[in-house]
Amino acid sequence: MPRLARGEYLVPSEVQVVHAVQRCVRRAFLCGNDVVTGKSFEHRRQWIRDRMEFLASVFAIDCLTYTVLSNHLHVVLRSRPDVVATWSDDEAARRWLKLFPQRRLADGSPDEATDEEVNMVTGNAERLAEVRRRLSDVSWWMRCTAENIARRANKEDQCTGRFWEGRYKAQLLLDEASLLACAAYVDLNPVRAALAKSLEDSEYTGAKDRIDDLKERSEDAVVVLAGKSNERGKRTRATHAWERSRCRRKSGWMSPLEINERSDATGADASPCGRRASLKGFLSMSLSKYLELLDWTGRQLRSGKRGTIPSELAPILERLGLDAVSWCDLVQKFGKLFKRAAGTAASLSSEAARRGQNYLHAPGLKLLSPTSG
Repeated sequence: MPRLARGEYLVPSEVQVVHAVQRCVRRAFLCGNDVVTGKSFEHRRQWIRDRMEFLASVFAIDCLTYTVLSNHLHVVLRSRPDVVATWSDDEAARRWLKLFPQRRLADGSPDEATDEEVNMVTGNAERLAEVRRRLSDVSWWMRCTAENIARRANKEDQCTGRFWEGRYKAQLLLDEASLLACAAYVDLNPVRAALAKSLEDSEYTGAKDRIDDLKERSEDAVVVLAGKSNERGKRTRATHAWERSRCRRKSGWMSPLEINERSDATGADASPCGRRASLKGFLSMSLSKYLELLDWTGRQLRSGKRGTIPSELAPILERLGLDAVSWCDLVQKFGKLFKRAAGTAASLSSEAARRGQNYLHAPGLKLLSPTSG
């Protein structure tokens, strides 16, 4: 049976988590330094980050984490049609017109949509329904990223033609086991590729942005990580609440990490600062534990030796049915171990049935416990 087209299994009307990869064509430089010409393209990393931050403020899509490398980028996205459903027709139209404005300012930024322009969208029921669908469509997020960067890069290089090698590659992440492994794979990409020695050195990654924001917290906020009180005896704000506040300067446009099933259960959790689609987290672990796990995993990948998992991290992996060797292999080879979907045996079986297929090819399935997830 031929594989399904991407549009047949990525459904904007459903909440889905997708690992997307966009790669440059031939030897084109997305970022980095060209050793032949000596020209630096490092500034393009900021282009991409700024573009994704803008898209996060417009789309009903949560950016969970990302990494920008020299000739490709990784991003983990979660579509949120439930958030779109809470928007008024006027808000949906204005968001769309930020992406595709009728008029622009002198600096090229979109001009504020007029009431007449908004009414042209809201007055057409069919058009409005399509706009709502696209605002939770991962493919439209990737299109709005790739096209913008390609135009800017070609203008800078004074050339025309294809900049990306093709449409983005997409993997559906079906359960927490695959999501945790993929997030670690994406955040540790510079370390795994020997481009950085530590998380703190991994520029333009979701993990690095979160770490930088943690460093900027006041001493009172740092104390809470140890579960203590400040000098005045007042309990400082927990990391869980801090992630949902306006305080995260670099990572505030990304989704919080720790999920709270009670407060994050519905779509009506829109961000008060307007930088992201919602306040919903995505992993059942704290930010500090996630960073500890990343740090430990990165050390194993760099040393080439698999040490013992620290006791405080062991329960996280035990819940997923993984030991130290299996976990490190899963993170190091995630991109090769799974194709268009990643998950446990049960998750992949359910996804195959949804697509009307007998099975989904996943050579790395043995690394995930069939009882996990």
